[in-house]
Amino acid sequence: MKLHLLDRASKENSSFLVSHNRYSHFLKVWHYHPELELVLILKSTGTRFIGDSIEKFSEGDLVLIGKDLPHMWLNDEVYFEENSTLLSEAIAVHFKEDFLGVDFFELPEMKKILQLMNTARQGILFVDINPEILKDFNTLLTAMPFEKTLKLIEILHQLANHDNYRLLSSPGYLTSFQKTENNSLDEIYEYIFKNFSKPISSKDVAEVAKMNPSAFSRFFKRIHRKTFTRYLNEIRIGYACKLLMENQHNITPVCYESGFNNISNFNRHFKSITGMSPSDYIRLHNQK
Repeated sequence: MKLHLLDRASKENSSFLVSHNRYSHFLKVWHYHPELELVLILKSTGTRFIGDSIEKFSEGDLVLIGKDLPHMWLNDEVYFEENSTLLSEAIAVHFKEDFLGVDFFELPEMKKILQLMNTARQGILFVDINPEILKDFNTLLTAMPFEKTLKLIEILHQLANHDNYRLLSSPGYLTSFQKTENNSLDEIYEYIFKNFSKPISSKDVAEVAKMNPSAFSRFFKRIHRKTFTRYLNEIRIGYACKLLMENQHNITPVCYESGFNNISNFNRHFKSITGMSPSDYIRLHNQK
């Protein structure tokens, strides 16, 4: 699926963009943008793609997506039927990290919001949000510019102090989609994500980067603060978790589809990275 850069900058005399989207279905485009995106789903269901996270979404979901993190909201098939009368509705806020000035969120009073925006680079799903926040979003749609700005800061403050949330995209994926000015890194990331489910080695990736294996290993560890093998296994296990959560696979096929060559190796890396066995992971998510 081709990744698109979309323009989410405000076309009005405003430092951020608030939109009330109401369509037969959401935009079916895998995309990213330099703005953070805060989305409240008002109506519709489907599948939410954020980085390497693939989960169902429904009404009431509230998600904060960090800058340059690829994402897409794909409605269920019924929304695309020719005679469908269903509607997809959401309120979305797009803003840059420095929309109130380069140093604004460096202020002591704003540090928790800055931390929230940094955490959002993996994507955040907020759980058990107070229903009153719906009123706050409606205020964003109708308030005058000054009050709208204050309300957005207030919402971000509430979310920064909300302890019940889940990170969506894996750390390995996050790192791979950070913009770089290094062509070798871009080629490395592209190769890993196209081939992680196959038997690949650091030597294979070193050849892509046009480096000798020893130099590549040192280079990769300096950039990522972990070995290439650990990074690759984190990506594979992240993908395995998504398959297990979908309840469409049992452990054995997930092992091989994720790029591991035997069950014992898969189980060992799964527990090392997630802190639990695959069967415990399935049991945990089936309790929800």
